[in-house]
Amino acid sequence: MQTSSPSTAAELDELTGAVATAFSQRGWTLAVAESCTGGLLAASLTDLAGSSQWFERGFVTYSNAAKTACLQVSPSLIESEGAVSEAVARDMVSGAQISSGVTAAISITGIAGPSGGTPEKPVGTVCFGWAMKKSDANNHITTTTAYFLGNRQSIRQQAVVFALRGLLQTIA
Repeated sequence: MQTSSPSTAAELDELTGAVATAFSQRGWTLAVAESCTGGLLAASLTDLAGSSQWFERGFVTYSNAAKTACLQVSPSLIESEGAVSEAVARDMVSGAQISSGVTAAISITGIAGPSGGTPEKPVGTVCFGWAMKKSDANNHITTTTAYFLGNRQSIRQQAVVFALRGLLQTIA
C-alpha cells in the first residue's frame, strides 16, 4: 500500500523515455491492460516516435465483461474479489502478456472517481500488475495496490506514472 503525489509532465516524459530506451536496447516488447486509466498509459507510451518497435498493443477493458472477453479474467474472480483487486490485476496482466506474446506487460484497475468508492476501496484505490517473461516457461508477476489523492484526471495520471515506475523496477 503506497500513496503517490501528483506527477508532472516532465516526470512522465522521463519515465516513458526510460522505458523506450530499455525496451529498444533489449529488443523487448510491451503490452498494457487498462481499466480506470482508459488508455492513458498506452497513449503516453505511443506518444514517443519509434514506439512501434517495442509497444505491441493495449487493451482498454473498462467493463468487467471486457476483462473476461479480452483478458480471460474469470467472472467468478471479479465477483469474489471485485474488479479493483490485486487478483484481478494479476489476471489482467497475465492475459495481456499471454495473448500478446510480449516480453512484459502492465495492468491497471482502479477507482478514479469522483464516485464509485466504498469505505473498503475509496476513490483513488488503484491495483497494478507487472509481468515479465524470465524464460520460455517462467513468467514473473508482481502486484500492488496504491492510493492516490486528487480529482479524476490527477488520479489517472498518477496511476500511469506509478505503473511506469513499477515497470522500470521490474525490469531492473
